[in-house]
Amino acid sequence: MATPARRTGIPGRLLAVDLNADVGESFGPWALGDDQALMPLITSANVACGFHAGDPATLVRTCRAAVEHGVIIGAAVGYRDLAGFGRRFLDVSPEDLYADVLYQLGALAGLARVAGSVLRYVKPHGALASAVVDHEVQASAIVTAIRDFDRELAVLGQGGSMLHELAEEAGLRTVREGFADRGYLPSGRLVPRGDAGSVLQDPDQIAARAVRLATEGTIVAVTGDLVDLTIDSICLHSDSPSVVAVARQVRTLLDAEGVPVAPFAS
Repeated sequence: MATPARRTGIPGRLLAVDLNADVGESFGPWALGDDQALMPLITSANVACGFHAGDPATLVRTCRAAVEHGVIIGAAVGYRDLAGFGRRFLDVSPEDLYADVLYQLGALAGLARVAGSVLRYVKPHGALASAVVDHEVQASAIVTAIRDFDRELAVLGQGGSMLHELAEEAGLRTVREGFADRGYLPSGRLVPRGDAGSVLQDPDQIAARAVRLATEGTIVAVTGDLVDLTIDSICLHSDSPSVVAVARQVRTLLDAEGVPVAPFAS
């Protein structure tokens, strides 16, 4: 079942918007992102589960930081691909992907519980997220794993995707996500990473796009076309060097527009 859009009488304007970010992606001595500085600025944490990024000690710290700042915890499940940071498509069998997702959910749910919270949602990461926009077999494997693990978990992803279609058929709650720091095609799909305009870095530009998503429900594609995009949550990529500055600017502009920032799950 789709999440009802939280909108005012003004077309496209959200009553409140969720800000999510991928966190817990450091591994051993390699630090990625400034999770400590970012955590107070977001409302939902997509925590890595150790397959594409994150080691156990990092994930424990991340879950505890989320609890400290009142941020809800979601599982950022990915391909088993540490070397590629989960950004390479893997033609994994549905049986293996189902088991891999179950394994990741079980691990993060346990860490969240010990930190004093619970797992609230699931978000595919990287190449897996891109694949399940249209890849029915992999989308079905993920949905089945979520359903079998916990039917109360929400599914965060791109609206209109195969993942959301199958999740809704399975009776799972879906939450629509928009990306302020990624380029869009006129179709409403993301520009593939590596292509020109796929990733944005300017904090002012990203913040302006986030506010436009929250107040108008639109975003400008790389072609200049205006794309209608119904969203419930805005993602900011924590591996971007400017993400903390971006998040602060987004919060400032949303506050100026009178749009509260709140998690999609209480």
